[in-house]
Amino acid sequence: MANKKASKGKGAGADSGKGAAEAKEGTSFSPSGIRLFFQEVMAEFKKIVWPVKKVTAGLTGFVLVLVVIISIYLGSVDLLLGKLVTYILN
Repeated sequence: MANKKASKGKGAGADSGKGAAEAKEGTSFSPSGIRLFFQEVMAEFKKIVWPVKKVTAGLTGFVLVLVVIISIYLGSVDLLLGKLVTYILN
């Protein structure tokens, strides 16, 4: 699948220059098709540049702090709006 070229201006179906057998083979759920899919997935995973633990831990901490800050903000706005609505309705 990584070797396929995108055709400009043509549809992606079996009519875009492929034989019917070749198009059918690429979309089948046969064991060879599934094996090929997983081989391609593993090849793509090897291309990934994973971040180091220090960067991952720092970004995770940042996200957690941001979640706490936004939760406090939304909770306080909810509480104030709830009290405002209660005051108006009473």
